[in-house]
Amino acid sequence: MEYVQLTNVQVALVAALIAINGAISVALKLQLEKTLLIASLRTIVQLSIVGMCLQWVFTAAQWYVVLLLMSVMTMTAGYTAVQQTKRRHVGVWVDTLISVWASSWLVTGLVLIIVLERATEWYRPQYVIPLLGMVLGNTLNGISLGLNSLGETVISRRDHIEGLLALGATRWEAARDSVQQAVRTGMIPIVNSMMIVGIVSLPGMMTGQLLAGADPTDAVKYQIVVMFLIASATALGTILVVLLAYRRLFNAQHQFRYDLLKSDK
Repeated sequence: MEYVQLTNVQVALVAALIAINGAISVALKLQLEKTLLIASLRTIVQLSIVGMCLQWVFTAAQWYVVLLLMSVMTMTAGYTAVQQTKRRHVGVWVDTLISVWASSWLVTGLVLIIVLERATEWYRPQYVIPLLGMVLGNTLNGISLGLNSLGETVISRRDHIEGLLALGATRWEAARDSVQQAVRTGMIPIVNSMMIVGIVSLPGMMTGQLLAGADPTDAVKYQIVVMFLIASATALGTILVVLLAYRRLFNAQHQFRYDLLKSDK
């Protein structure tokens, strides 16, 4: 069973549907026409560049080329996660990059080596690039949400936290509720996705495989692996970044370093 190979004309016809969004913006005076145009052009340009890069990477299939692309993807994800965070602390860039890198590479590596049995061919771009890309996209959302929640929570609860510390509470006892809330917030998107997958929505990977003519049963198996892969990496990345931020904001002397928090506004 062969998949339908789209022509440039067919892609252009679908891309023209964005004009509906523009018409709605004009009709309701939302003033989003310029933003929609820029977003549309960026989508076309960015995906076209990625397509050309991936074609070269797939053709080369060398471990150092794949490793370089993986590193660029990871650093971009870390940068994006911080950019989406409104409440930042000193050292947030390092904490975020460590969390994104450790969680995404560890979980993806385990799946490649143990589940897919690609220990000697881990650098096959057919597997590692799509898997890492999906993991990074979801992990950075969890990390940014977790960081935002932690920053906002400790600020709103500053008096309560400092009161506990003044009464002799340890830094963990004072910050535990805020840390737990931050981790829960970071996990909300992936948990919601897992609750409705297959009923309300068909994920992108599964849809792509079905369109390419894959057996539905095989597509489902891959999607289950991907969902748990994403959930594990998101949980690990969110927990790691929140704990790293916690250790910066609450020092070994059990003091709340409020001065290390700042807003991007």
